[in-house]
Amino acid sequence: MNGARDKKEEALGTSPATRGGETAFEERVRALLAEDASAVEPSAAPWTAIRRRGVAERRRRAVTGAVLVSLVAVPAGAYAVASGGPERAGRTAAGGPRDGTARTPPPSTAGPGPARPATDGQLLDGITFAQASDGLAKCLASERGGPPAHREMLGEAEDYRIIWAARSTTGAATGTFHVVGVKDRPAGTRVVCDIEDGEASGISTGTADSDPPDAGPVVPEANAGRLHQPPNADKGGWKLPFRWGVVGTVEPAVAEVTVSYGGVTRRAVLDHGWFVASGLLGRQVTDAPHIKGYDSGGKLLYDSDQDEHWDRTLS
Repeated sequence: MNGARDKKEEALGTSPATRGGETAFEERVRALLAEDASAVEPSAAPWTAIRRRGVAERRRRAVTGAVLVSLVAVPAGAYAVASGGPERAGRTAAGGPRDGTARTPPPSTAGPGPARPATDGQLLDGITFAQASDGLAKCLASERGGPPAHREMLGEAEDYRIIWAARSTTGAATGTFHVVGVKDRPAGTRVVCDIEDGEASGISTGTADSDPPDAGPVVPEANAGRLHQPPNADKGGWKLPFRWGVVGTVEPAVAEVTVSYGGVTRRAVLDHGWFVASGLLGRQVTDAPHIKGYDSGGKLLYDSDQDEHWDRTLS
């Protein structure tokens, strides 16, 4: 009977042996923190060093500090899982990727900025996320002198998600590229920016209101024609290989989009209600990209050949 009571007191941290070295509460807290630390951080709290200090007040402060560390570290891990983003969900409480693989580094620029694309493959030809973000911000800043309604419609760089960036084939300068940003808050606005030698040189904009009233489940962006063909002045002699891109919106029912251009078919990336496809042309072409959209069962939902708003040949 006494043996059973002793075991119960020892489990609860109230046995004489436990009370001889430290209080029952401190012994119990030590055990709980040791269990939490093994789940959050690999190293245990330095209890031996704390106990050698021999002052009860210092010991209580050490316990309080350890409790605060546990309270901060545990929600960090929970947030990494619950946030659901492709980058956040892959991190542990310590900030590293769960699978041990390298992740895309955060933008080097300080302060708020646009959201990342769904995949690293949407940033091409060596364009970094920091460069694309800086280019988008410069394009938006170049429009600040417009009417107030236009400025309000465009918003700030942090309102956008970058879905595509690639080198322009219309110029040889290393600082020349295109960047496409789509507005998340509120959704619908999209901009296609040109950056030449680090400066904004042109911007095309569109909104959901400008989409055709009879638009289908896939809507190619009409203002992004320069992403898949050179300007009129260069059409007599394309600079090859030619980097092309096609972007547009998709409805939730669309599970797959394919784009065929120059005899090659690419499967597009679906990114928060947008589709993005890209490739390289090794020859000059006259037919525009051919776009198809399918549901999850493989049923054809959209064919650009049947879309009166999409030109089947290059203009």
